[in-house]
Amino acid sequence: MSTTADDTTGTSPATAGATGTASVARTVTDALQPRNVLLAGMLGIGLAAAGGHWTGLLWGFLGALCAGLIPAGYIEWERGRGTWGDRHVVDRTKRAPIFFVILGSIGAGSVVMVLGNAPAGILVAMLALWVMTVGLLAVNTVWKISVDSAVASAAVSLLAVVHSPWWTAAYALTAAVCWSRVALGYHTVAQTLAGAGLGAATTVAYVFA
Repeated sequence: MSTTADDTTGTSPATAGATGTASVARTVTDALQPRNVLLAGMLGIGLAAAGGHWTGLLWGFLGALCAGLIPAGYIEWERGRGTWGDRHVVDRTKRAPIFFVILGSIGAGSVVMVLGNAPAGILVAMLALWVMTVGLLAVNTVWKISVDSAVASAAVSLLAVVHSPWWTAAYALTAAVCWSRVALGYHTVAQTLAGAGLGAATTVAYVFA
């Protein structure tokens, strides 16, 4: 009888454990990818910025569209063309176009918000995300900082500012994102922590708002 392999699958316990961990990490990173986090987060920020009025959801959706959904659509378009293998774009040197699309999209959305007299809170959040993206782009030229961790952290920190400090409890989700990125081999611990730190720094925008 083998002591190193599962009797029914022939897979070693160590290999099975690694596969199971990777599966969980994949589920976490897909469920909490930037477009999903931004959709939920910006809707919440928009609602708070509008004092609970339903129109805040429309502004929040515009923010999510420009900051998350349009960039995600661009990535899928490039994948279809064969430019990148998957949405993670593991090659740091190929990421610059994504950042420029995000900057342009957020910038355009911010202009619409200004012209439409959107609540100040959602506009500040958009500008904070724009500045964060500039930071990500700058760092990415020399080091592969984690975008997923930055977005997950920014959404939580911004919600904590516009809603309640209790939202900081949601940093458990940010930690899960950081763990998943490391477990999948996309980033080091330092790269995820740097991303999370940059995301948290978006709240500084509200000091000057």
